[in-house]
Amino acid sequence: MQFINPKIDYAFKKIFGSGQSHDILISFLNAMLYDGDDKIRIEILDPYLAPRLRGVKDTYVDVKATISNDEGEDTSVIIEMQVLNVEGFEKRILYNAAKAYSNQLNIGEDYTILEPVIALTITDFAMFPELN
Repeated sequence: MQFINPKIDYAFKKIFGSGQSHDILISFLNAMLYDGDDKIRIEILDPYLAPRLRGVKDTYVDVKATISNDEGEDTSVIIEMQVLNVEGFEKRILYNAAKAYSNQLNIGEDYTILEPVIALTITDFAMFPELN
């Protein structure tokens, strides 16, 4: 039996970000964020991070979801899979996380309603080799 390689962009999105993959994504996030404890409920969202202003860069992430824990707190999660170590990749991660965070507020809303954002990045290379 052959399995699809999850490092392939389409496969990764299909395995973790499709409507049929709730259970797989929940299991994965519980393992990554909560040491395997079954703590979350999830809603998979459109991975398009639309700009609110004309001229701001359009961006897509591989998987975007909202998780709710046992205490009823919501957290946005954006997940990226990257095989090639391209220049500026770490800046792209930060940009997408900041965009996901800032897109939560509309005009006149208070900063206190901002919910956490987790940027989970899976790479096929040592992203910060100086930390090894």
